[in-house]
Amino acid sequence: MGQIAPVFGNIVPSQTQLPLANNYLAFNTGAAPVNDFAQQYLPEVYEAEVERYGNRTLSGFLKMVGAEMPMTSDQVIWSEQNRLHISYTGCSLTGPGAGTFIFNLPTNAGTIQNAIAPNDTIVVMNPTTGVTLKGVVGAVAGGAGNTTDVTAYPFTAANWDTLGIAAAAGAAGLKIFVYGSLFAKGTGSGAFSVQPQFTQFSNQPIIIKDRFEINGSDMAQIGWVEVATEDGTSGYLWYLKSESETRLRFDDYLEMAMVEGELAAAGGGFVAQSANVPGFTAAGGAAVAHGTEGLFAAITARGNVMSGFNGATGISDFDQILKNLDTQGAIEENMLFLNRDTDLEFDDMLSQISAGQAGGTAYGLFENSEDMALNLGFSGFRRGSYDFYKTSWKYLNDASTRGAVAVNNIDGVLIPAGTSTVYDQILGTNIRRPFLHVRYRASQGDDRRYKNWITGTAGGAYTSEIDSMIVNWLSERCLVTQAANNFVLFQS
Repeated sequence: MGQIAPVFGNIVPSQTQLPLANNYLAFNTGAAPVNDFAQQYLPEVYEAEVERYGNRTLSGFLKMVGAEMPMTSDQVIWSEQNRLHISYTGCSLTGPGAGTFIFNLPTNAGTIQNAIAPNDTIVVMNPTTGVTLKGVVGAVAGGAGNTTDVTAYPFTAANWDTLGIAAAAGAAGLKIFVYGSLFAKGTGSGAFSVQPQFTQFSNQPIIIKDRFEINGSDMAQIGWVEVATEDGTSGYLWYLKSESETRLRFDDYLEMAMVEGELAAAGGGFVAQSANVPGFTAAGGAAVAHGTEGLFAAITARGNVMSGFNGATGISDFDQILKNLDTQGAIEENMLFLNRDTDLEFDDMLSQISAGQAGGTAYGLFENSEDMALNLGFSGFRRGSYDFYKTSWKYLNDASTRGAVAVNNIDGVLIPAGTSTVYDQILGTNIRRPFLHVRYRASQGDDRRYKNWITGTAGGAYTSEIDSMIVNWLSERCLVTQAANNFVLFQS
């Protein structure tokens, strides 16, 4: 006699949805790990995705401190002012003993650009001994304009030996600056004029790309996930859940590349091995203009670096920064973007200062609204004649970037909130721009600020024979860090 399987035994279906003694399956009657219960019923599934890492995006830093503007070339070039007054450091007397009146000026890349002329009155300072003397220039050896020797005579001393001349060598490490001139009656106006020089800087854009691909078969298998993404998207997403995250990651790359960017050096491995990188060719032994100068690289090369800042010990370390800002542009409002440790050190530092010492913060950068500053995550304080707005920079804290590692030599940045007046080639006029801003490639025919397009044969696109949908992103941009001498990089 034939048999039918499975045999349910005494399990009898009920006509109503009631849990009775003879109409249920026991979970432990089947073979582990599947058991009968899992064979008969679907598991309980949470539709909503758990946000275990909170807001994962890192972009937004440049939106707070800069702007984005178009350009049409492979390179952006700007010039910056030099110092107005004539000053030299690292000077030395040519010999010891009394009667020595000749100063030797330091070289700059093997060239002496002398702007000190006869009849100039000068201040000579020796940082080692703390002695300062003033005098007048008598002659410039070899003629004015390009020479090492300046002969000068002090006003109040017989010679310059009171600056601290050693027994066998002249005083070194001197600073000399011109504060005026002294001419006799009926004489001419001097031997030469000082021609100002401008300093030129440049940067170049890089092309940043990303893509998301899904084949047509997977597009036909619908699986919904309830999400609330960092860009404000909420609701149910299908396969475009992955596309959404790829786009968010690309948006972060646009900012991270501007912060971390490096120019390829002549002795770097990329220049020597560029043929091994897809899309590039051999450099032929010469330096190749690849890469771009990011924020950290620009401040390291042309700005100020504060090493070993320790705000927990008091205000002295921070006052060093203030004194250095006085020697630069002395921009009144500045923004501090810090990692968590340094942010807490600032809190410890400020807790030791009374409100009377710190003074009130103007919040001019936030339309004089403290509430606006707090809503954006900034807390303000005033020290000396400067207003500072500090916030914790997520990029320096995130475990997937510079956070959560023992080796993290970037603790934060100080960025001035000022602007500079430059000539815009696109608009054909002078405009004011933030010291920190992004330039992207664009023309009337193509805007490469943020390109997005779909290729393939699925998802509504019919551009190739590939049975998939490919979502592409592209941007070509660079960061312009103007007046980097007003920026400060905090390093461990």
